[in-house]
Amino acid sequence: MRSSRRVFLFIAASVDGFIARPDGGIDWLARVETEGEDYGYARFIEQVDTVIMGRHTYDTVLGFGLPFPHLGRTCYVLSRTRTGADDNVRYYAGHPAELVQELRQRPGKHIFLDGGAQALAAFMAQDLVDDYIVSTIPVLLGEGIPLFSGRQAQELPLQLVSSTAYASGLVQRHYQRVRS
Repeated sequence: MRSSRRVFLFIAASVDGFIARPDGGIDWLARVETEGEDYGYARFIEQVDTVIMGRHTYDTVLGFGLPFPHLGRTCYVLSRTRTGADDNVRYYAGHPAELVQELRQRPGKHIFLDGGAQALAAFMAQDLVDDYIVSTIPVLLGEGIPLFSGRQAQELPLQLVSSTAYASGLVQRHYQRVRS
């Protein structure tokens, strides 16, 4: 039986399916005027007590020069080269499925897969993501780091839970993984 702790992806992508420029830049995300709108992020993050992210995403977040956004949550960074922990996270070099299985056996809230592309591909290859919340930003990048790299091992049927179009042009879709 599957735990009630679900793995969520909450991510933004361009209309042509990129999550970053070829150099990893995400400056284009600022094209969406927020005017106080957080596109459901505050409500989403209240349901999460564990965050998993790839090392490149973690390094990008640290590069913003802002306080770490997941303070108070247990955070894991997937890394083949770093070990141990630092002030914000624990580094994890094992298989994602083993980490998720261990987390699902513990009581707690949901699990947030906070990027990036390599981490998502690894999770999808092992069918670990339960919910995909994808915000499409109204911009065409032409090239970059794709949201879905095609490296997942199998077709994964999804069911649309909701779709919301915002005045800024951002469209957010929430899909759940259909499991038999």
